[in-house]
Amino acid sequence: MKKSVFTVILFFAVQFAFAQKFSLGPKAGVNISNYTGGNIESDVLVGYHIGGVLNYGFGNVFSIQPEVLFSTQGAKVQSNGSKNDFKVSYITIPVMFKFKANGGFYVEVGPQAGFRISSDIPDQTINNFAKNLDLSLGAGLGYQSAIGLGVGVRYIAGLTMVGNFSGQNIDPDFKNSVIQASIFWAIPLVK
Repeated sequence: MKKSVFTVILFFAVQFAFAQKFSLGPKAGVNISNYTGGNIESDVLVGYHIGGVLNYGFGNVFSIQPEVLFSTQGAKVQSNGSKNDFKVSYITIPVMFKFKANGGFYVEVGPQAGFRISSDIPDQTINNFAKNLDLSLGAGLGYQSAIGLGVGVRYIAGLTMVGNFSGQNIDPDFKNSVIQASIFWAIPLVK
């Protein structure tokens, strides 16, 4: 009995090991960002993201895809009678769980951590506009060819406040909201 259970477990372990796929490559695209929540008056700001992806597949349907991206986000904020660009640059690390159909189309969902590396805030009355850590949740869809070239669209909803500051009459309880359109090439290294 023990030998047959061990044989079955060994069989599935070998099948699982050979079903794994590994790919990595570049990714770049456009960000359309804004702030949601609080009492801030803002419009969309166009930015960009660039970096790399690492995709670890299990079989033909499921994969985990961590990424490291440089991402510019923010909004055009109404301040003192005019609209100014409030830009914050992050190193973001999304970890997406992807489900791929046979034709190459996929859906994805997962968490993202963003680490602020710089901010360009024209209103000098606001101190510490953006926090060092921004947590988000992303979901998207796209298409990836058999050679790894792909396109995708992702919505990233902020879970934490952008900042914790005092200044003006802005309630700091607002979050990042970003739409990303990307092209990428996940070059297959292990099939």
